[in-house]
Amino acid sequence: MGKALIIGAGGVASVVVHKCCQNSDVFDDICIASRTKSKCDALKDKLGGGKTKISTARVNADNTDELIALIREYKPDIVINVALPYQDLSIMDACLETRVSYVDTANYEPPDTAKFEYKWQWAYRERFEKAGITALLGSGFDPGVTGVFCAYAQKHYFDEINYIDILDCNGGDHGYPFATNFNPEINIREVSANGSYWENGKFIETKPMEIKRTYNFDGVGERDMYLLHHEELESLGINIKGIKRIRFFMTFGESYLTHLKCLENVGMTSIKPIDFEGRQIVPLQFLKAVLPDPATLGARTVGKTNIGCIFRGKKDGKARTYYVYNVCDHRECYKEVGSQAVSYTTGVPAMIGAMMIMTGKWNRAGVYNIEEFDPDPFMDALNKWGLPWKENFNPVLVD
Repeated sequence: MGKALIIGAGGVASVVVHKCCQNSDVFDDICIASRTKSKCDALKDKLGGGKTKISTARVNADNTDELIALIREYKPDIVINVALPYQDLSIMDACLETRVSYVDTANYEPPDTAKFEYKWQWAYRERFEKAGITALLGSGFDPGVTGVFCAYAQKHYFDEINYIDILDCNGGDHGYPFATNFNPEINIREVSANGSYWENGKFIETKPMEIKRTYNFDGVGERDMYLLHHEELESLGINIKGIKRIRFFMTFGESYLTHLKCLENVGMTSIKPIDFEGRQIVPLQFLKAVLPDPATLGARTVGKTNIGCIFRGKKDGKARTYYVYNVCDHRECYKEVGSQAVSYTTGVPAMIGAMMIMTGKWNRAGVYNIEEFDPDPFMDALNKWGLPWKENFNPVLVD
């Protein structure tokens, strides 16, 4: 058993807290810390009284000194970062100073430009190794479980994997004309950026939403999906043997795309500061403030998600295809932990990744992407903790 410091108090953090409390044999003591302590206290009030001891704290995750002070006071065995991607480096700096292992769900992003790269965090490799601690990058679903799926396919079913298509389908309906299922600022930055796919050792860039495909998803039905850039393409291109091409597709409805285009056209998705009534504001941050909070969507969202990976490659000299995926029900997630499935599918893997390190199943000092570890215990844990996976050895391929 051990202690986990959970930084963040949004929708994903709420799922992590719920799951850590369910897994009290591993997490017997947790501290929830955020800039807004009242949100942490609300989670404690909701879940306190069980086997897991819960405390709360206020911390500015942009301030490394504050983080160091909190870590030294609380003395956790691991830090689970479910704050904003902008804060990854300040939290990693604090973990280095205090020699505590680190887990996050998304790569670092500079606040002033939409860049989805691992280079800033990979630069910490030698320092984490010398400190004797682990940094596990991208332990959400995508990135996260998608990387574990790739490692599992590579270990058990292929001698070489040549093509990977990652398909992320959210078939949920929250009833709003326009809302995002996770942090609006991060979501819109991701979707409005140029797309790209990895092929023959390099990225090939596309215009936003330029490449569209239609796919029939188990549990959801036929949906339009669009090629996006996604951070796991960068690490999978290095870590998967024999790879020639990796693509990432995400589904979007016409209403979402129409609203997003209108917002882009009037400048509301810009991340460049503008002068407004004598002060600087970032249009996208203002838009985030007026959109529905993703943490409030659970009660009104119906439908399912389907996220997985389709592989093509060779085994014993013969061509092989394989599809592994998870179907998650928004209503069932809300019944269990009070969240919608997008937060659930990110929060559960964050807990599992931390558990892998806490229990010593993944024990390697340095900075690693999730596919660099043995996938088997993580795959077993997905089935146990709410994200069971399915296999298909004759899937419909994406052209």
